[in-house]
Amino acid sequence: MNYLVKNKDIKDMIYNVRGKEVMLDSDLAILYGCVNGTKTINQSVKRNIERFPSNFYFQLTKEEYYNLKSQIGTASMKRTLPYAFTEQGVAMLSSVLRTKDAARVSVNIMNAFVEMRKIINENKDLFKRIIQIENKTDYIENTLLEHDNQINKIFDKFNRKEDLKSKLFFNGEIYDSYSLIVDIIKEAKEGITIIDNYIDENILKYLKKKGKEVKVTIITSKKSKIYDIDIEKFNEQYNGINIEYTNIFHDRFIIIDNKTLYHLGTSLNYIGSKVFAINKIEDTDYINLLLDKIKTE
Repeated sequence: MNYLVKNKDIKDMIYNVRGKEVMLDSDLAILYGCVNGTKTINQSVKRNIERFPSNFYFQLTKEEYYNLKSQIGTASMKRTLPYAFTEQGVAMLSSVLRTKDAARVSVNIMNAFVEMRKIINENKDLFKRIIQIENKTDYIENTLLEHDNQINKIFDKFNRKEDLKSKLFFNGEIYDSYSLIVDIIKEAKEGITIIDNYIDENILKYLKKKGKEVKVTIITSKKSKIYDIDIEKFNEQYNGINIEYTNIFHDRFIIIDNKTLYHLGTSLNYIGSKVFAINKIEDTDYINLLLDKIKTE
């Protein structure tokens, strides 16, 4: 054992755990020249346990040990969690150990603790500033993260078409317009009313996407190219479609759950073939007027 260990070297063995400067039993075993390592220290403590209250000595938790290990850069892990000794605990340990020159080593350790406290005291303003910077950094990071979350929510809503008020489609945007109609169909929880004078059996491709329990009323003219057999076969598998005929409507509409109204600038048969728009009408008076008109027909 080299008893000329400098205070500087010992200071490297002092760590901050639970807000206290402590030394580990493994380092103390080396400094005190314990032949059996930490076993000697642990046996000495147990024989004199009344001299080692919790503010003198305690065992690290797994989390504390992992954190400390990452600071030290130790490659291997001990099978048992180490014990930590405060300055008072180290002083008490030197009095119960029976190793050669324990007192001399204890003096060196005490000096190291004194120097450590001196460094902390002299740089307390710097340490306080570092903590403030770290806290401010955490605040900024958390704020940015919250902003990212809010932005993601906005984009999620946009992608789900939840905030749709109007959408313009150009020639050839067949899938995009089809996809939006499907999203509108999927919104329904109870019922869908489709008003379109020129539909054909292709409307059923959209309605396959509806919820199982959702009822559908199709209002169209006799000019449409959808037939009773189309509806009958669809209902055998998916159920829920009723068709009514009238020629009083010119524009195309989709009503969802009698609460949400969409106005379509073209028939569902021709979406994507020409420039057209889909508009969400939020005025409930329009919805009620349409529903009342349907009932009177």
